[in-house]
Amino acid sequence: MVNGLKIKVLAVFLIFVFLLTTGLGCKWTQGKLAQKAPSINLVYWRVEDEPDDFGEIITRFRALYPHITIIVKTLREEEYKQKLLEAWAEDKGPDLFSIPVSWLYEYKTKILPLPQQLTMIKTTVTGTLKKEEKLTEEKITAPSLRDLRETYVETVPLDAMIDNQIYGLPFSMNVLALYYNRDLLNNAGIPKPPETWEAFVEDIKLSTLLDKQGNFVVSGAALGGYDNVNYLVDILSLLMMQNGANMAEGGKTIFDRPLAADPSYFPGEEALRFYTDFANPAKEVYSWNKKMPNSMEAFIQGKTAFYFGYPSDLEKVKSLAPKLNFDVAPIPQIAGSLKQINYGNYWLETVSKKTKYPNEAWDLLLFASQSNNVSTFLERAKKPTSHRALIAQQLEDYDLSPFAKEVLTVKTWYKGGNYALVKEAFTEMVKGIEEGTMDFKKAIRYGVDKVNLSY
Repeated sequence: MVNGLKIKVLAVFLIFVFLLTTGLGCKWTQGKLAQKAPSINLVYWRVEDEPDDFGEIITRFRALYPHITIIVKTLREEEYKQKLLEAWAEDKGPDLFSIPVSWLYEYKTKILPLPQQLTMIKTTVTGTLKKEEKLTEEKITAPSLRDLRETYVETVPLDAMIDNQIYGLPFSMNVLALYYNRDLLNNAGIPKPPETWEAFVEDIKLSTLLDKQGNFVVSGAALGGYDNVNYLVDILSLLMMQNGANMAEGGKTIFDRPLAADPSYFPGEEALRFYTDFANPAKEVYSWNKKMPNSMEAFIQGKTAFYFGYPSDLEKVKSLAPKLNFDVAPIPQIAGSLKQINYGNYWLETVSKKTKYPNEAWDLLLFASQSNNVSTFLERAKKPTSHRALIAQQLEDYDLSPFAKEVLTVKTWYKGGNYALVKEAFTEMVKGIEEGTMDFKKAIRYGVDKVNLSY
């Protein structure tokens, strides 16, 4: 009986040794550790990027966290808002999603702000000949306001923080710039794109051509309209801010107010006058009307010398008009002004309040936002940087340099929680001037009152 017991104990011992030496014991150990780092799928909704643009960041992130899989879904911008609303209604929304900065307050209740500290399970590989994976717990502290100001261009901390909490982080800076048709400028004897609005006005006079019936053979600029000019809110906001208007303050819109230094001058009204003059046949700068096609279409067709657009328009113009001889320059500024102002309508990357994985989702955004990681996305997607550290590098890039020159002076403004109302307000201001149903003071007052409904 004793000998039989010894034989059984020896057999169990030999089986245990066999499991260890064959590696099956390692699998048991890994399985035990995996209980601390369960498999996680993060669903990330983005807009119009190519799938590979974000690929290198995912590869680097998964090297640290192999138990986390990132599923990126790319949607078209025109369907994006509706798809988000439908997904949330069915409780099937993404863990992470992108939004234009102008939507932030509208979507604030859908977003989980960045916690002060994240807890992550990290995989570390040790050993040389015999490599072993070790799981460690890592604490990650959220960046401070000073960190944001040192990392990003000036507008980001102002836009992304609400009540001292970070609601999103940008990967790039979508900044408005001046597209111009080189052939049309050459034909008009214009040697270079204008750097000031005064020079811009003179270039419009030189480049605009009308036939005997008063139709545009060449339009100097796609400005002045309300239903066929892309980015109306952005262009008019830019003109107002450059002219000295304070757009919003204390939770309300105030671009109807006069300059503090000169109570007789209303910068919002004058900016609206400047913009609408381009669609006024009685003005020297008349170069646009409602008969013209959409502003981008007119530019692609070679019908207009100047078009105001974003970096995302660059590849569209190249693909739709491969033979068009065009280029991009920074936005004109007011002559003699010591303060440059450019306009941005960029995207923020955010985390859903309903995510089951808040630590992992926010850690992905923090990781992706590091300059050495986000640079891979910017290079592939051909987007201007929001990081101060990457500006010098992009100034050497032919396509990106006009935008990179502007990013340090980008500004936006708080438009409340209903951006659709803002678009309606700006459209109706311009329409009222064009149709003669409003004077400039009444149009601006109307616009301010309507935008304030979105607050």
